[in-house]
Amino acid sequence: MAQHVSAKKRIRQTKRRTGVNIRRLSRIRTFVRIVEEAIDGGDQKKAADAFRAAQPEMMRGAQRGAIDKNMVSRKLSRLSKRIKKMAA
Repeated sequence: MAQHVSAKKRIRQTKRRTGVNIRRLSRIRTFVRIVEEAIDGGDQKKAADAFRAAQPEMMRGAQRGAIDKNMVSRKLSRLSKRIKKMAA
């Protein structure tokens, strides 16, 4: 158990940040799931709208450090490619 005041404070901060990051990741996963369901449903317009809503949420998570920025870029790229392929 932490003995120093600074260590106790660090534990409190870590607990709070972990909670924030868990909520943020859950929100990102929900947005991605909505996009993937629209893609699977075959509705390109709905998928594109969901993608536009998911994009800033995912980038915000990367900017805040909840998720790796390269992973976000990769996921966005792959989702975008799947949506574009629907038109063909």
